Amino acid sequence: MRHLKLIKPAEADTSQLQIAFASSDRTQVDQHFGAAEAFVIYSLSATGYQVAEVAEFSGNDTLRDKQEGKLEAKVKLLRGCAAVYCIAIGASAIRQLLAEGVQPLKVEQGELIEDLLKQLNLCWQEAPPVWLTRALRQQHNARPADQRFTAMLAEGWQEGLQEDWPAC
Repeated sequence: MRHLKLIKPAEADTSQLQIAFASSDRTQVDQHFGAAEAFVIYSLSATGYQVAEVAEFSGNDTLRDKQEGKLEAKVKLLRGCAAVYCIAIGASAIRQLLAEGVQPLKVEQGELIEDLLKQLNLCWQEAPPVWLTRALRQQHNARPADQRFTAMLAEGWQEGLQEDWPAC
């Protein structure tokens, strides 16, 4: 497998979701999930999107003799993604993706990735679908402890000093 992953700058928007597309040319959705030769993963926010990762599988990766074996690498790659778009997907792959919190979405062959991303941006701002709302909620709840602490400080919460505590 060839895998290119772009590193996010430290000041990146914390309300970004990863969205994957099964695509052989990185411009359109044209792959069955289980037989996908490549995935392109975008970081999506309410204001825009950008390529975050590209992963390509060799013929040996996609043509393994057991269905479960060939799905394992793809499901592992998509951990942390909110959704994956493909033209078809089997029941076993759906179960594995949902167990990882990844929403599989079927679209017509040839749908342009950019059009899908623009639709997601519009939905995010106006009326997000249930899976998008759930992914945003999960991301918000999974913020690192230091971000939660910073948020509590911003709300006026202060850590009490021992001398301020009532005597026992």
